[in-house]
Amino acid sequence: MHSLVEELSLLLIQNDMMLACAESCTGGMIAATITERAGSSAVFDRGFVTYSNEAKMDMLGVSAATLQNHGAVSQETAREMCLGALSKSRAHIAVSVTGIAGPSGGSAEKPVGLVYIGIATKNGAAHVTKNLFEGDRTSIRQATLEKALELLIESLDTKIA
Repeated sequence: MHSLVEELSLLLIQNDMMLACAESCTGGMIAATITERAGSSAVFDRGFVTYSNEAKMDMLGVSAATLQNHGAVSQETAREMCLGALSKSRAHIAVSVTGIAGPSGGSAEKPVGLVYIGIATKNGAAHVTKNLFEGDRTSIRQATLEKALELLIESLDTKIA
């Protein structure tokens, strides 16, 4: 993780950008991992841990209709979460994660390990990836953290920001 955080931090510094994150299934792991790096205040603005639907609505502006029609674990919710993190921060890029880490809570349509990761930037670009991770709760959360960092790096490398 250290090398991913270092690479991400350097890209954010080079682009003079700040990051915000909106986390559900990871419960703040992304923010904690990024802020373990000394000097992270130069690249990290804030993190939102929005585990409940109410928190997603109150803190990020996720619409009740989105949650009712698509559920908390959905492409639509991940998109609204990262856009909400951008609008409620000084960040230039935001990441969101929402998923089912298990061991319970899955269904045939939304199995344990299903995680949506959203990336949004102030220039209006936003995209969400659907991921299906395997393993126990710890490994699913760890895989989500790693994939989120990789997607942020990829986004900055390809200059969608």
